[in-house]
Amino acid sequence: MNPKTSFFFLGVVLIFVLAAHPLRAQDAPTTLSGTVTDSTGKLLSNAKIIVKNSSTGQATETQTDSAGAYSVPNLPAGEYEVSASADGTATAVAKVTLAAGSQQTLSLTLPPVSPAPAENLPNAPSPNPSPAKTGPSLEDLGFSKTETQSNAAQQALLDRRTHMLKMHQRFGLITTVPLLATLITSVNAGGKSSSTTDRNVHLVLGAVTGDLYGITAYYAIRAPRIAGTETKGPIKLHKALAWVHGPGMILTPILGAMAYSQKSNGEKVHGIASAHGPVAIVTAGAFGAALLSVSLKF
Repeated sequence: MNPKTSFFFLGVVLIFVLAAHPLRAQDAPTTLSGTVTDSTGKLLSNAKIIVKNSSTGQATETQTDSAGAYSVPNLPAGEYEVSASADGTATAVAKVTLAAGSQQTLSLTLPPVSPAPAENLPNAPSPNPSPAKTGPSLEDLGFSKTETQSNAAQQALLDRRTHMLKMHQRFGLITTVPLLATLITSVNAGGKSSSTTDRNVHLVLGAVTGDLYGITAYYAIRAPRIAGTETKGPIKLHKALAWVHGPGMILTPILGAMAYSQKSNGEKVHGIASAHGPVAIVTAGAFGAALLSVSLKF
């Protein structure tokens, strides 16, 4: 072989050897390792690690060991995004540049999970609970949702009315007990052979009935009115009957006092006092009908 030719081939081989060396160095894999801790510095085992190549999008996933350490070998050189997460913590993300053939370290600290707002929690109580759970709402009375949301004072008025009408209902039911007892004792109190004791018992029961009726009427009269509402159905009948038993509850004890005085003087009940019995019966009947009108559905 010609010496010049031999030198030529030797030069070519030398060029290829020198060129291959930096290529192999450039392609040498990199290892990324580190530890994962929480905000208190505690090492976290089984934390999830994702190493993503920013250029290719290829991702490698691993977990930390019992000592909170991880290692991802055989990574090409380049830009990476590393994320770590674990139960009870938020995710931490960091970026790192890996040089070819190097051993690089990246440790991550996971922040605590931020508490979710109350309105986003399942079954969380409403910050402004509506009293409609225990009584009627303004929407039940025909007001639109927009009107009810912008009129808290009107809702408060309705709440007070609801409370007072409930008290009116309770005292009305309580009043029926002495009312019935008064009617029963009237048989002996008004008879020919009635005694002073019978008349006194009837008088006391009548007074108790009148007092309880006055309290019942007070809650109905003082309950605030809601503008724009219409009275109908059983409520309308209930109010109409009040014009019967209301005056009757006033007139009955007056006539009863007159009859009591005549009886106590040994006289026979006469004059307007003799209407005490019929007026009491009509009053009691109207009162009972008023109770039934709001207790029974028809």
